[in-house]
This record gives sequence, structure tokens and C-alpha cells, in this order.
Amino acid sequence: MSLIDNIIRADVRALAAYHVPDSAGFIKLDAMENPYTLPEHLRSALGQRLADVAMNRYPVPSYTELKQKICAGLGVPGGYDVVLGNGSDELITMLSVACAKPGAKVLAPTPGFVMYAMSAKFAGLEFVGVPLNPDFSLDKPAMLAAIAEHKPAIIYLAYPNNPTGNLFDENDMVEIIRAAQDTGIVVVDEAYQPFAQTSFMPRLPEFANLVVMRTVSKLGLAGIRLGYMSAGSELLAEFDKVRPPYNINVLTQAAAEFVLDHVDVLDEQAASLREERTRLAAALSVLPGVEVFPSAANFLLVRVVHEKTNSNAVFSALLDHKVLIKNVGKMHPLLENCLRITVSTPEENRLLLDAFMASLAP
Repeated sequence: MSLIDNIIRADVRALAAYHVPDSAGFIKLDAMENPYTLPEHLRSALGQRLADVAMNRYPVPSYTELKQKICAGLGVPGGYDVVLGNGSDELITMLSVACAKPGAKVLAPTPGFVMYAMSAKFAGLEFVGVPLNPDFSLDKPAMLAAIAEHKPAIIYLAYPNNPTGNLFDENDMVEIIRAAQDTGIVVVDEAYQPFAQTSFMPRLPEFANLVVMRTVSKLGLAGIRLGYMSAGSELLAEFDKVRPPYNINVLTQAAAEFVLDHVDVLDEQAASLREERTRLAAALSVLPGVEVFPSAANFLLVRVVHEKTNSNAVFSALLDHKVLIKNVGKMHPLLENCLRITVSTPEENRLLLDAFMASLAP
């Protein structure tokens, strides 16, 4: 038996690493990033702010000022605090570690964000996936049955969902939260909230088992890796115990504090992307053999039903045109022949459309 076999868990050896493709030289429409940068005057001011950061010192682990700015500027209810993470991925890891009692389970609709299942497995939790309906809505009876059977410690509901882009029915979500109130927490993942303009954050006081998780990545700060989650004070205190003490670095902290003073700029960018989402969806929907699904996120899920091609061929053709999107067709049976496309600037959206049309040409 090799050294790896001796020391590495069998379930970890069986996993595939999370793959991020090289995007150098491509129009990058695969990762739901905001394509807009800050205005020049803000970039200059931010540069000065970062230049003054004491990088020779550890961060102050309470992050009091940053958390106050998040609570005040991003809609956290009065009296509620936040726990910060190195992106939402670290928050998901914290939840998994905190809830990893022997035999505990994590439940989520599928297809969904892959890190729910991966983080559960890393922490030794069993992951239970409940397939969505063919229209990507929640299968509420199946979800409620799975909750009754498995009594999961954690239930994830992405709002809107990735990679499908749709918002689950709010009343269905409330039923799920209530069904789990005595056995587990329900994490409403609002990574794409700036583009959905609806939220469960104001409803935190209604449900003791509700956690609302967000990231500033999609808002336009993907590079600084900052996520936050809010819940009742007793829950947050337990999650904070497994948070690494210096998990937000001083440059991230300074950049976030600066940009949150100018969040109106990011809100304007999000509004522009919502308008572009509408235009891009309309343009794609008239292409032959292309089905566009409703989206409340900053991306579109499309299915290629063309009689002479499929999603794999379209994906390859776009690569030839130096346009990188996400081929999700093999992620789940419900996503057969589907592609996920980040909404970008008018110029990049036009280049995408030209390449897409060329890929469908006889």
C-alpha cells in the first residue's frame, strides 16, 4: 500500500479537484464576475488607502468596522451581526465543520452549487441531493419527504439558484424552513442577490433556524474574496468558534471598507447588468434551437436543442472564437445540452452573440 493510500481518506482520493480553466486571452463569461471596474477616481483613492495598510501586522480579528459597514449598507436587520469568510466557500466550510456530528447530513436541491456537496464530504457529512423539477422549480413534496426521512443538520437553498438562475418559490422555501425548525438550519445562499432584488435577509427575525449567506464577489469584488452570513446571535456565536482568527486579510478588509462607502457605484453596475441580462436573453431566445431559461442572476442558462448541433459543439466553437462560457451539460441529467453564460458588457455580449450565431450556422 502506498503512502497516499495509508494517509489520505478513501473518499478524498475518489474526489476530483475543483477545476478552474485558464482564461488568458479569452472573453471570460464562465464565472459570473462583474465585468466593470471602479471609476478611475475611486481606483486612485483605493490605491492610496491600500498603500497605507500596515501589512506587517495581523488583522484585528473582530473586524468591527467592516462588519458594521456590511450590516448598515447591505440590509442586515437591526440587532443582527455577521460572520465573515474568505468568500462563501469558507463560510460553507465553517457550517460543515460546526455541524459535523456523527451521522449528520446535508441536504440541497440538485443541480446546485457544487461546494455544498464537496464541503459536506470534506467534513465527513453525508450529502443528500433532491432533484429539482424539470422546470428547475423545487420539488417541494420530495424536499419535505427528505427532511422527514434524513433530518438534515444543514439544508441549502440558493436564491437564485446556480447554475439554473431561477428563484425558488418563496412560500415553498418558508415551508421547508418551518419543516426543519426542530432538526436543522436552512441556509439561504444569496450570492446573486444584487441581480435578484429580493431577499430573505429581512425575514431573519421570523425563523430561529434561518441563516442568510452572501458574497460581495458577484457585486463586483470577486478578487478580494469576502463572504458574510447572518443569523440569530446564538447560532452565529457557534459558527464563529470555527472561524480561523485571521481569515480576512488586511488588504481585503481595507478594500471592502472603502468600496462599501461607495456601494452606490456597484448598485449602478448591477442595474446595468440586469438591463443587459434582459437584452441578451431576448437576443439568444430568437436563435434557432436555443432555449433560454428565466434568470434572476447575472448569468443565463440556455439549452441547445438545434437539430444539427449540441451544447458540446457550441461550447467548442465559442472556444475557437476565444469566448469562454461554462458547459454544464454533464453536471446533472436535468442540465443536458445546457450552457451557462455570464452577462457582461454590451460589447462582450455582442461578441458572444456573434460567436454563438456562427456556431449554429450550417
